[in-house]
Amino acid sequence: MGGKREKPEDIVLKLRQVEVLQCQGKPLADAVRQIGVTVQTYYRWRKEYGGMSRDQLKRLKLLEAENTRLRRAVSDLTLDKMILTERPQGETTKPFTSPSEH
Repeated sequence: MGGKREKPEDIVLKLRQVEVLQCQGKPLADAVRQIGVTVQTYYRWRKEYGGMSRDQLKRLKLLEAENTRLRRAVSDLTLDKMILTERPQGETTKPFTSPSEH
């Protein structure tokens, strides 16, 4: 059973909330419980998004989208190349003729 998926922007805000609560003297476990996640989730988020500003987060999302697009383009080109190299040497493409023309 999976929980709800948080948006990266919300994660950054919640990480900042925990920092503020800790500065006010709350123990980590209480601060994390107050934002509605487990301590394990907090540490995972902190590892991935810790210290990021919103601008850096937006830039990260743009780069990830561009990376996905480029990977798709490379895989398409690789597939095209494989198809072309699998064709036997010397075989040429013949123009289509209908059966009635024979």
